[in-house]
Amino acid sequence: MFIFAVITVTAFVLWIYYKVAILNTKDGLKQAYFNAKSRICLGSFLVAFTINQYIYYETRISLFVGIVFLVFAIPLISRGIKEVKHYKSEWKRLNMSE
Repeated sequence: MFIFAVITVTAFVLWIYYKVAILNTKDGLKQAYFNAKSRICLGSFLVAFTINQYIYYETRISLFVGIVFLVFAIPLISRGIKEVKHYKSEWKRLNMSE
């Protein structure tokens, strides 16, 4: 499906963007925030890639490899979402006076 290919490429490009953004910032809180965002993008890339490959091939091997990818992707996404919420609230707490 075309939509999963677009999601795969977009998630990969955003993952690279956030990894480069980590190198360009000096603030530790922003670095942690960008790392959490990149973790979400990497998990999304793995999920979209898995779905796309299984729809394209529809074999047992692609199913088993997809299950392994999903086992790695789901914790990446959930941990990334929790970290993004945490670092966003920390940023608001530290910059409340502005």
